[in-house]
Amino acid sequence: MSLKNYIKNDLEVRLRSGQELPAQLTLESMASHYQVSFSPVRIALAELVDEGLLQRGSNRRLEISTNRIKPLKRGKKSDLPEPPVDMFEVITNDFVQLSLKGEPVDIREEVTAQKYKMSRSSLRIILNRLAGTGILDHIPRRGWRLRPFRQEDMQAFLEVRELLELKALELAKPHLVKEDLERILEGNVIPESETERVLINNSLHEYLIDKAGNYYIQDFFQRQGRYYDILFDWEDQDRATAIETVRQHQSILKALIKKEWSTARKALSYHIRDNHPILSKIVKAN
Repeated sequence: MSLKNYIKNDLEVRLRSGQELPAQLTLESMASHYQVSFSPVRIALAELVDEGLLQRGSNRRLEISTNRIKPLKRGKKSDLPEPPVDMFEVITNDFVQLSLKGEPVDIREEVTAQKYKMSRSSLRIILNRLAGTGILDHIPRRGWRLRPFRQEDMQAFLEVRELLELKALELAKPHLVKEDLERILEGNVIPESETERVLINNSLHEYLIDKAGNYYIQDFFQRQGRYYDILFDWEDQDRATAIETVRQHQSILKALIKKEWSTARKALSYHIRDNHPILSKIVKAN
């Protein structure tokens, strides 16, 4: 099932069965909930409008067409659909685990395609994407090699990242928009119960770098940051780490909103240097 079809089916079941929608009927809210780009959300919502389940209100905002929604047929299950398997995410997580062993690994296309039950052409698309992040190197006439994780590399990256991101904060100050910061803050939510998932919005870092308007800072993170973004996202799959990440994001954002620059700077610095407990334990064990 494609992402668009999953989103559409999920919303349709909710609408027809009277279940609560997972987010506000906006591109941004829905994309944040389903953790996708705007594109599949936009198409799914447009099709639901065409089918009469949603409509444009007088203010042009989407709303539920309660008078036109036909209930589910008797006997038809109202269970929500399972999200589609993202093979890029599956393979990325597996490669991260291999990378953390600290040794380079040669990736053979034929064997890997068989392992994941996919065509070599589909696999090659994923491998090229991973090469763009720096987690893989393409060796001419030999295939692919997985980049090994090194503690000294991460520490060196974090030192440079801290310097450049703090500089980005200084440059971005006059250009920060309170509403933008509040929106990012709303995307960082600590769950009230153990059954609720942790909501993390990591866009603060990209936002500061963008608002700084410095090409060379942007270039560093585009070239060197992608590999570590994957590792840090993997680390945030741990619930305790994710909750601590949200707490630190909240501290930075609240200080920025209040224009407490010194507090924000200290909170950002701490967040960059001291928020990698799992990676630190793994590399120390090697």
